[in-house]
Amino acid sequence: MKHFAGLPGGGLRFQEGLRLDWRRWPRRASPVLALSLASGTTVSAAAAPTAAPAPVPAPAPRATRRPSAPGAKDAQPPALVRPFNLLRWFSIASLAALLPVAAVTGTVLSHFVTQQALQRDALLTAQFIYNCLGVEAAQIGAVSLVPFLDPRIDTWTAGLSPKVVAQARSEVYEHLETLPDVLLTSVYARDGKIVWSTNRDLIGTFTTENGELREAFASKMDVAKHHAGNMSERSEQRFVVEPKEFFIENYVPLTDPKGEVVAVVEVYKEPRHLMDSIRAGQILVWMTTLAGGFVIYLGLFSIVRRGSRVLAQQQRQLLEAQSQVFAGEMATALAHSLRNPLASVRSSAELATCTDDLPVRKNAQDIITQVDFLSQWVRELLLYSRPIAGEAEAVDLCAVLDTLLASFAPTFERSGVRVVWDRGSVCGTSVQGNTSLARQALHSVISNAVEAMPRGGELHIEMRRTKNPDGVELVFSDSGVGMTEQQLDLVFRPFHTTKSHGLGVGLPMVKRAMERFGGFVALSSEPNVGTQVRLHFKV
Repeated sequence: MKHFAGLPGGGLRFQEGLRLDWRRWPRRASPVLALSLASGTTVSAAAAPTAAPAPVPAPAPRATRRPSAPGAKDAQPPALVRPFNLLRWFSIASLAALLPVAAVTGTVLSHFVTQQALQRDALLTAQFIYNCLGVEAAQIGAVSLVPFLDPRIDTWTAGLSPKVVAQARSEVYEHLETLPDVLLTSVYARDGKIVWSTNRDLIGTFTTENGELREAFASKMDVAKHHAGNMSERSEQRFVVEPKEFFIENYVPLTDPKGEVVAVVEVYKEPRHLMDSIRAGQILVWMTTLAGGFVIYLGLFSIVRRGSRVLAQQQRQLLEAQSQVFAGEMATALAHSLRNPLASVRSSAELATCTDDLPVRKNAQDIITQVDFLSQWVRELLLYSRPIAGEAEAVDLCAVLDTLLASFAPTFERSGVRVVWDRGSVCGTSVQGNTSLARQALHSVISNAVEAMPRGGELHIEMRRTKNPDGVELVFSDSGVGMTEQQLDLVFRPFHTTKSHGLGVGLPMVKRAMERFGGFVALSSEPNVGTQVRLHFKV
């Protein structure tokens, strides 16, 4: 090491390849210390914080476009991908798909219930008529009374007295008149003649335009119809009692012993109780269908919402990983390029502090401070870009925190920060984690709390046990400047900082370290009141 000597305005020689120049700029009250490295790098620092006119920046060179090579195509910017809201589009699409399905299902089921109820009513009516005919035929000793419902049929061919058959026939008709909820009952012969009816005016008339009657004669099956009250009336629809809302038309074909349909009983009914039951069944069907569709929608919605959250979380993790990769590459490049020059600059500045010239010592101290800031940034970048690693182990938070508080004691004294450490009865409880990661997280939280109280204040530390979720919490409460809601929303974003000398990786690194072993970090703050940081550890 060579001894240096010189006067203001002259050159001072240091180690080989390093020269210290001190000169006064024109029209400027404060001197500037410039360190010139052998490689051509120059670092300057102002001697005093007095205001000075900013140097006029040199005009930026005009960007020129290089001519493209023959046959080469200009690179096109990548097309922007519009964001896709999975949850919103699924909600719209699922509703658009489920509503028609539910409507069709409800309609089909309600129609099925209605048809089954009407068919069941028609079957009961037919069984009643068959039983009446069977009982009366047995009383007169006939095989079947159906062929003799038409009084034009000769009964002597079957060995039966016309008077006895007429008596039995009248008994059957009396039973037909007692059918419940009946509006009109008619018995048709094969040629369409009404041989008996509850409306006596219809007896003896003929019907030739009733397609349902022809269907009953041809199919040998009951035909049940549900008609509205405003349907067009036919000539044979002369009700003894007019329907109030609707009526049901049942056709009961009657067969002789040979299996041929020789008569049809037409019954018009207004079964109010049956229709009330049908309406109740339809309401139940619709409610069940809608409830089922709603449950299916909720189930699918919950699955898609969970998937959307997982995708969003994976996207955030991907962005965080990309930022970490970028930070790692940048930190490696900075560390490789700046560490040795910064060490040389700091060494030279430390030598400059040995001079008796007060302005020179002050400028040299400023250089040392700025170099330390740059070194700290490089260390933080390297630490943030490094993957979170470490095996899970039992960590004694009290021991780690006591060690950190002891190391921060000079900083607390210099900053005027008073620490209140409330150990409580939980102190000594081991938590899951890693000692190195826990030390890094606590160090970052304490450092931020000190920086948030530039004029001093109180840092209250509390350790407590929690039940929901189960674990141990360390709560740091400072009386600093606090943060706004907008700042709280961005507090865990990498490289976002509100400090003049911050890098913005401290709290993101705390979050990563806490989540590595199942914990979490939560912040609450109020401007000009203070900030509270809760670190939750699993037991």
